[in-house]
Amino acid sequence: MVIAPSLLAADFARLADEARSVEQDADWLHVDVMDNHFVPNLTIGLPVVESLLKTTSLPCDCHLMIEEPQRWALGYAQAGAYNVSFHAEAAADPVGLARDLRAAGTRAGLAIDRDTPVEPYLEILPHFDVLLVMTIKAGFGGQQFLPALLEKVRTARTHARSGHLELRIEVDGGIDEASIAQAVAAGADTFVAGTAVYRADDPAEAVRRLRRVAESTPAP
Repeated sequence: MVIAPSLLAADFARLADEARSVEQDADWLHVDVMDNHFVPNLTIGLPVVESLLKTTSLPCDCHLMIEEPQRWALGYAQAGAYNVSFHAEAAADPVGLARDLRAAGTRAGLAIDRDTPVEPYLEILPHFDVLLVMTIKAGFGGQQFLPALLEKVRTARTHARSGHLELRIEVDGGIDEASIAQAVAAGADTFVAGTAVYRADDPAEAVRRLRRVAESTPAP
């Protein structure tokens, strides 16, 4: 199980401190990059991520919610990101970009938004290390988890098992102690949690609680 606190819910004026607050308990640090075009929100870009990477020991999981990811994704890989996920809806050549990311030394992730079916992308999953399934509409934190979207996770997990794929299935959006159990039961193994972690009194303890629930929930 991978727990990845999302800095989208953190204090942007204290990103380094916010990252360090969960370093002993989290597995990855999830970094949302939004461009105010692909999604209507604007967050941080490559220069901030480059600085952040120098201050944390956590592997950075960069989620690019941007148009034309082929123009920018390699920069995050070259900066040292552990995983770079881009949206299927924005990529002209997802397989080609995944190949370039892997060649640059990072893992490649394919993200699919709320209204995007997973079935058209099942056959290209061998080119990816991570499938990121949005369990909300991409763009803003603090939204309510949509359990119906876990059907995509079930479909992807079944496909991965039948094809013997080593694929992480990541869920992002509204993950808390209640929804993480549902996501585990559906077949997810990687969990992005923003509000549940960074709006808690003790972010590190919030990560530990999420892990306890995830590890105590039977996987399919």
